[in-house]
Amino acid sequence: MSQLPIRVLVVDDHQTVLWGLQQLIDSRQPEMAVAGTASDPAEALRLAPQLKPDVILLDMDLGMSDANQLIPELLACCDAKILILTGVRDEARTDEAILRGARGILKKEVPAAIVLRAIASVHRGELWLDRIMIGRVLQQQQERERQQSGERARIAELTPKEREIARMVAVESGVSNKELAKLLFMSEHTLRNHLSAIYQKLGVGNRLQLYVYAVKHGLDRPAAY
Repeated sequence: MSQLPIRVLVVDDHQTVLWGLQQLIDSRQPEMAVAGTASDPAEALRLAPQLKPDVILLDMDLGMSDANQLIPELLACCDAKILILTGVRDEARTDEAILRGARGILKKEVPAAIVLRAIASVHRGELWLDRIMIGRVLQQQQERERQQSGERARIAELTPKEREIARMVAVESGVSNKELAKLLFMSEHTLRNHLSAIYQKLGVGNRLQLYVYAVKHGLDRPAAY
């Protein structure tokens, strides 16, 4: 039985580039073939679950859109491995792409043979990264994990009542302290005392900062005990 081709979804906002990549990939049939092409994020998100590609070759710059914002959405709607195609030399952006789930970074100026090798490599489950980038990304991931661990420790210091107050601050962000106190069945003075304790534990200075913190760290959802 013949092996199925690697199905590739190519996402790029330049029609000439799309055409060239399609010709290149299809030239390697039956090893690999273009399952479809998209020129903007909306089209990519529409086609990905329909076409079920094995690999998505994604241009980092889609007009005014940033591919880094698109990566998690694509991963959520299909099982493809994402290979970033980029013409920029912005280490922060390419590192972020990997941290968001891309499997490799491919420079646009590389030879055609390298594009095909990279597609086959990420399809096998390998990373298409140089050692310097791998080291950078691992260091950043470790730093993020340390920060997340620190935030989890801060949040764990909140009492159940303080956790509920933080949630209500996020959910009822437009109400005054007086109105918020009524919703929580406590006096405004008691609420202020609780807020002071929450501010100290979470390292924020006011209700606005608490609102931002609560939304960012999921405190706007009921706690699971």
